[in-house]
Amino acid sequence: MDLHCWPQLDAWRVYSERVAVTRKVRRYSGGVYDLGLHVVWCPKYRRRVLGGRVAVRLRELIEQKAAEKGWEIIALEVMPDHVHLFVKHEPKASASYVAHQFKGFTSRVLSEEFPHLKSRMPTLWSSSFFVASVGAVSADTVEKYINTQWERPWTKKQKEEAERAPCV
Repeated sequence: MDLHCWPQLDAWRVYSERVAVTRKVRRYSGGVYDLGLHVVWCPKYRRRVLGGRVAVRLRELIEQKAAEKGWEIIALEVMPDHVHLFVKHEPKASASYVAHQFKGFTSRVLSEEFPHLKSRMPTLWSSSFFVASVGAVSADTVEKYINTQWERPWTKKQKEEAERAPCV
């Protein structure tokens, strides 16, 4: 797909370059996207069981699942009692789907490979998690970008034509 058929992306690139933002977009049949999530989850009872070999293996498993799904890990930190993950994903995957893919896969494999985890907790992970969308720019920047659409040199003519058009 050619980006020239998406003039708003070119406009976004010009605008974001002015505010020193670099953005890596991905393409799929329906368009282009740049979706990132910050996901945090904890072991059951917030037990401090994610150290040593367990932490190393957990990191490997998270990277394996991301590669399998075609997701890109931007940042990953395994703490003794929780995990922080910044991952880029495709538009069809919901935030909860992404979180559950990582939690379910890692819970099953780690419980099999480290029997002491089973003996200390009924399940490895707490049922809850935190997830937030992550963007390359702030909400204020997006709002300004949207609110100044008609101020772009290439849209001023369109605005004039729209204002002269009769109301139907």
